[in-house]
Amino acid sequence: MLRATLFSLIATVLPTLAAQVPLGSGHHWQAEHYPAILRDDDIAEWSLDKLPNPDATDHLVFETVHSLLQHWPNTRMRNGHNIVPGSIPKGTLLYHGTSRKELPPGPDWVATDPEHSYLFCQDWFNHSQEGCWHLTFAATRPLKVIYFDGNSAAKLPYGTLDTQDLIAWSKISDGSQSGERKRIQDLCKWGRNFGVDGFVRMEMDFEIMLCDFTSGVRVAFANLVSRRAISPMKPAFVSFEVLNAGSWHNRFPGETRVQLDLAGLVSFYDTQLAPSLTAIRAGQERWDHRVGNISKEDLSAIKSRLEAVLIRPRGLSSGIDWTTLVQVIVDRYSERLELTRYLLNSSTTGPDEIVDLANKTQAQLRIMLTPYLLFSATPIDESDKTELDWTVPIYKLCATTHTYSMESELDSMTDAEKLLLKAVRGTSREICRVVTKMWAAGVYAGIDPLLNTKESLDVSEITHLFITWAEDLNSLVAWLDWSVWVKCNPGCGPEEMCYLPTWPVGFPRMEWSPGRKPPSPPHPDRSHSERPHPKRLTSFDFRTMAMESLAEELSNIIKPESDEWIRPQPKCVRRVYADGS
Repeated sequence: MLRATLFSLIATVLPTLAAQVPLGSGHHWQAEHYPAILRDDDIAEWSLDKLPNPDATDHLVFETVHSLLQHWPNTRMRNGHNIVPGSIPKGTLLYHGTSRKELPPGPDWVATDPEHSYLFCQDWFNHSQEGCWHLTFAATRPLKVIYFDGNSAAKLPYGTLDTQDLIAWSKISDGSQSGERKRIQDLCKWGRNFGVDGFVRMEMDFEIMLCDFTSGVRVAFANLVSRRAISPMKPAFVSFEVLNAGSWHNRFPGETRVQLDLAGLVSFYDTQLAPSLTAIRAGQERWDHRVGNISKEDLSAIKSRLEAVLIRPRGLSSGIDWTTLVQVIVDRYSERLELTRYLLNSSTTGPDEIVDLANKTQAQLRIMLTPYLLFSATPIDESDKTELDWTVPIYKLCATTHTYSMESELDSMTDAEKLLLKAVRGTSREICRVVTKMWAAGVYAGIDPLLNTKESLDVSEITHLFITWAEDLNSLVAWLDWSVWVKCNPGCGPEEMCYLPTWPVGFPRMEWSPGRKPPSPPHPDRSHSERPHPKRLTSFDFRTMAMESLAEELSNIIKPESDEWIRPQPKCVRRVYADGS
């Protein structure tokens, strides 16, 4: 009976497919490649009860790729897992604050926004009244850069610096500020072999570790009023603008002055490239994922892959726009899943309200699946709620619609692109599995507007359905863990901004002795007395002093709780003060 029904479905769909071959297409699509066509093994392979492998990282690759160069998600999940080649276009302006009218003699730091570099525009040692020097650099050619994702400029011993330290030194550091000068020097020394001009990182805002100020940039000097001279007693309003500038890049498209080549992405979430990290991640929350314990063999493979990427001829890829593809999927589902979750979490007081919310939820599920609801897909046995084989064509079409045409491009894809394809497939599949399963349950409950299987509704059944729906959707949202859902609720007022705990404000300031093992990452359940006691930095590096000053000034405005940096949660903070403080 089932096989006959499936063959009938195939016979119905095939004529439609024949009429939908793209005009002028350079490829001749074979009908058997279309996702709605079922093979003999599809029923088992596309079962709605088949959960993702718990060790799979498709969703992690997907979300970290979607988050590249965005301040908000990389502030939330600080430990980066991606290294991506890119370029800074000709004509882009970069900024550097200092006390001297001279170029940095060696590798140094520049900012993408002047609010960030102005933080360092002062004389920390002589308290000069002659102002400070603010340097503006214009790129005279495309600058070749490497981007470390995450909060990769935060000097912490908990994983933010792991990826760059593994590239520079093949081992992780203690995260102290005093290692910054050696870090930039050794990274630039390594990158010189591949024509790398600099390294992109993020702290309160984005910065670039520029290796040579005499190559690829033209400088203009400006003698500005020192930030401390603006308001010697209350300079915090100037410091706050660093956070404000960083927030401009919170969401997609993020920092657009850096253009990434996703065909060259190297990910520590690639289980084929770095399998030793799989067991280490097992049972961990995503906050605690870090790459420092990677095996020597896997690190060697990572570095070999990155070096091969950096010498790869330009344009050697499939040409697929992976950034747009990932964003299309996020745009398609993020708000709809959020709305559906809101409906399921709404309080109800009576049976009429339950039925009303169930109808609204079913409508949202149907809306998400509308492009995939094949006319021939209807319940085989309306009395058997476990019979879901009829939904397989819908599920498969939904899950593969964005990627099925890419099969013919596999030979031209780089290793990174194959990883991205796998990530998109795995993420789309789980979204479509859960949504299809929820929608089918609504059909059997008799609340679908077009496939009504009941003459009268059973309120107790719908109440149980509500609970099941909520469990399924909450599990999906937790698995996806998209940062687009992390926001201030209720929203902030016009004089406020939504803020995530951002290094260094409210973070422990630590200087660990050479050779001392960094402490274990703190956990929200540990008492304050059990956590490592921070010792004030002793280095007189002016960057260290600037960061300490900023942290102290902004703490008076933001008033961070002692532990809120461990698991960052959004909150509204004021950005306008009558007294300018």
